[in-house]
Amino acid sequence: MVFSSLLFIFLFLPITLLMYYGAKDKWKNIVLFIMSLLFYAWGEPVYVLLMIFSTIVDYTHGMKVEENLNKGNRKKAFRYVISSAIINLSLLGFFKYADFIVSNVNIVFNTNIPLLHLPLPIGISFYTFQTMSYTIDIYRGDAKAQKSVIDFGTYVALFPQLVAGPIVRYQTVADQINQRIHSEEKFADGVNRFCIGLGKKVILSNQLAVVADGVFNAAIGNISVLESWLGIICYTLQIYFDFSGYSDMAIGLGKMFGFDFLENFNYPYISKSISEFWRRWHISLGSWFRDYVYIPLGGSRVSKLKIYRNIFIVWFLTGMWHGAEWTFVIWGLLYGLIIAMERAFLNEWLEKRSNAFRHIYVLSTVTLLFVIFRSLTIGDALDFYKVMFGLSNNPIVSNQLYIYIIDYWYVIIAAMILSTPVVKIAKEYINSKIDVNESKSLQILYGLSLSMCVLVSTIMLCSSTYNPFLYFRF
Repeated sequence: MVFSSLLFIFLFLPITLLMYYGAKDKWKNIVLFIMSLLFYAWGEPVYVLLMIFSTIVDYTHGMKVEENLNKGNRKKAFRYVISSAIINLSLLGFFKYADFIVSNVNIVFNTNIPLLHLPLPIGISFYTFQTMSYTIDIYRGDAKAQKSVIDFGTYVALFPQLVAGPIVRYQTVADQINQRIHSEEKFADGVNRFCIGLGKKVILSNQLAVVADGVFNAAIGNISVLESWLGIICYTLQIYFDFSGYSDMAIGLGKMFGFDFLENFNYPYISKSISEFWRRWHISLGSWFRDYVYIPLGGSRVSKLKIYRNIFIVWFLTGMWHGAEWTFVIWGLLYGLIIAMERAFLNEWLEKRSNAFRHIYVLSTVTLLFVIFRSLTIGDALDFYKVMFGLSNNPIVSNQLYIYIIDYWYVIIAAMILSTPVVKIAKEYINSKIDVNESKSLQILYGLSLSMCVLVSTIMLCSSTYNPFLYFRF
């Protein structure tokens, strides 16, 4: 079940909200826990057992870590942290990377070990990182162990951020698990945020996906040079509105149930360096790797050589986190190389260039690297690059290119504009220039625009079965 589905919007969510607000405060977490398990079980009933197992493992390990810290036995407490990490990473490794490892062993050693072909549990990369951070935070003294297994299970299985984040660390919501604020204003903010995310996903991302998928799924010899560029530009916009839209819906749903999740995107396509881009893109993942990998390795407080080592370790793991394919590994390592170059000398050089040049540098780099991210194999990516740069016999233009432009030009232009903070800046400017009565009129107009957004999204969902969600792959 996905947030941008009619089943979720008009059945699951209303029923859950009625049950949640109809329950007494002491029962609200139980309602959330049960409904979250049902949400997850809708698509993968067997893997609910995996999530419950992971919940019990980390709940008991967290209790043991705190118990030994209170006794002054930090070594034993640390062993429980390691035990928790090993169990979590073993589960993630088995379900996500087993076939990747076996297939590479078969290639290197010319063996014929059969693949497992296990379906990837939805959201396992996200909730594994969340549960790992729990025991680490307790060991560091950043959080207290949760005494109720139901309350801890609510944190792990919480459906608003379960399948695609943002990655919610326990320390950021520890106080909200048992005591959170519910108000009409907060609920309204949540509804607004959900509607915006729904529009991003359905009206923009799904339409951009038609072009991107059409180009990348076509035979490489049948696409033109300009068509390849249009395809990767649409994919670059698609993945942003897909994932940021889902994050907006998750944050909005969290507010409806009284939670405040941290932001996950901050207009990354306006960045002026790749380092800045990754401070604005998938913020929860970047901060997780920073706090639990980069800094423990020494961060920037070590020698230059070790700093670059730390950068490459983080970006190797970032690539692997996204998927069990060499395309993701190389994609991650290339980002590590660019960020290391920026730290070494490139940032100093970029600061002397114009803002326009720096924006072009970021957008072109991100777009070109998304070719590797989107391709199934490195060979596919190289073939696509050849078409993009006219190194093959493909034509410059094609009839299909004209069809895409005629059918989707307005969506592409709208996506380009809305990927920048133009609307946000305009809204802030207008609010600073109007009086109270005009403000009320604008609020009504804003409410009507959100209602129209939901109406259009609903019509599009009713009239089409094409509703892809990219981050289910991860």
